[in-house]
Order: sequence, then C-alpha cells, then structure tokens
Amino acid sequence: MRKPLVAALSALALAGIGAAPAVAAEPTARSVGKSVDTDTPVSVVQNLVTSATDTLSQVTAPSPGLKAVTLAGTVSLSNCSGSVIRFPNSVDTDPALVLSNGHCLTTGFPEPGEVLTNQASSRTFGLLNSSGTKVATLRASKLAYGTMTDTDVSIYQLTSTYASIKNSYGISALTVQDTHPTAGTAITVASGYWKRLYSCNIDGFAYRLKEGDWTWKDSVRYTSACQTIGGTSGSPVIDQSTGKVVAVNNTGNEDGERCTENNPCEVDANGNVTVREGINYAQEIYNIPACFTTGNQLNLNASGCTLPRP
Repeated sequence: MRKPLVAALSALALAGIGAAPAVAAEPTARSVGKSVDTDTPVSVVQNLVTSATDTLSQVTAPSPGLKAVTLAGTVSLSNCSGSVIRFPNSVDTDPALVLSNGHCLTTGFPEPGEVLTNQASSRTFGLLNSSGTKVATLRASKLAYGTMTDTDVSIYQLTSTYASIKNSYGISALTVQDTHPTAGTAITVASGYWKRLYSCNIDGFAYRLKEGDWTWKDSVRYTSACQTIGGTSGSPVIDQSTGKVVAVNNTGNEDGERCTENNPCEVDANGNVTVREGINYAQEIYNIPACFTTGNQLNLNASGCTLPRP
C-alpha cells in the first residue's frame, strides 16, 4: 500500500525526517499495507531510526483524564510491528499471543478468501519495554490465525506464558477491548518496528475498505494527525483512556488513487466510493476474543465468533 522502504526513507530525509505518509512494500510483487521491504537490510533502517529517535518520536504529555501510552508490550517483527496481547478471559498461565497483520506473514499475502489456522511457526519477535529498548526475543510455537479477508490480522501463539514474560522482563500484555470502538476516541498507534508513537483520534468507520483484491469490513479511519509510515503495519491501536487495544494498524491511501494497491477506498452500504488521500486506517479486533477459548486456543465455532473460517 505504499512506497518501497528506500523511497520512504528518502522522503523522510528530504522532509527533515518528518511525518509524511509512506508505506513500504512487502517482499513480494504486490505491495499491501505498512510493512517493510525485507530486501533492504534491517541494520540500515535501524541505524537511521536510531540516529533520528528524538525527531521521530511523537510522544507528548497526555491530556487530563488520558493515560500516557508507551511502547511496553509492543514487538518488532522482521518487516512489521506487533504487540503481545491478552483477552479479557485470558489467565496468566495461558500461552501468550502476538497480534499483527495478515499481510505481515512470512509466507506472503493470503489470497482473498484464504484463512490460515494453527500452522507451525518458529517466528521470533523483539519484545520492547516502555522506552522502546528490546529486552527479549520471544518465539512463536504456531500461527493461530491469519487472513486478509474481511480483516487484516495475524495472531501467533508463543512458547512463553504471560506469567513467564512478566516475571522475566516485568512487561504485561496489552488487553484487547471486546466492544466496538467509538468515533472521537483519542488513540495512539504504537510501532514496535520504528519504536515510535503516533497520536490522533478515531475519525470514523469505513463500511467497506477496498484495496486491490482485498476488502475489509468496518475499518477504523484515523484523523489526519496519525501519519503512519512503512513498518507500522501490525501496530496496536491503543485507547488513551483505557490503555486497551481497539484495532490493529494496517493501511492508508498514498496517492489519491481509487481502490488500487497502496490506495484503499471507502465503499458505503449503497456502493458509493470515497477516496481520502493521505488518510490511514486500522482493522477492528473487538470480535476476536470470542474466538479464543480456554487456554487461549482458537475455536472458530465458539459462540459469538464471527471471524472468517477456512
């Protein structure tokens, strides 16, 4: 959904490391979302980010009644961002879960209609503390769920429990909100890849968000202040008043084109199309907790589970 990483970094350099929207390509022929091109050495990217940390950060003092959001509990992937999450009914002895985007899978983009469940995986994630310092490497035991149909999500089960992560590193998982987010909510998009926070508000919701071959339902639209860039795919979208995760960051319209890759369009219930150049989006996750039962195990047949099935 965006420019290749090299182009994105060039744009940032020309703008004085500003916040111009840019999304990097997936390591495939197609480019969907805000992931990072893995053909570009990560060391090059991270060196640039490290040298510009103070400029890139958008951390400000929270408004009265709002909580200061940090990077604690976020993770960095090889090409994306993510977070260690738990559901309202999760317990400390459950295997921990990592939330990211479906288009961030190492196997490439799932096809429209494709749903992946309970596939063995040993993918690793860099666990960050509140200041964005990597404190551990976490490892997956499996990909519990992944799709780009109706939503853009991946959920990995880890070899570690919530308790072991908390006891070893002092970091708690982020809790997923199990109710629909609300327009006007103050939010922060927390990118583990870039170690950067973006703060804005939920502007509203897109009945359908169409990008290339994919269509997503009831997507979150940000106000223009959240100018997320390449590598922010999979970042948790955190409600500043509760500290809970209300969505997962995934895309934005780069060039003002209509419904093309890198340029999603909104489609209302009557089929009317709206293009919002420079505006970014996330996918809701409030419906996911109902699909994970005792022991954080996926059960797509559970009561209230509405996630797409294989």
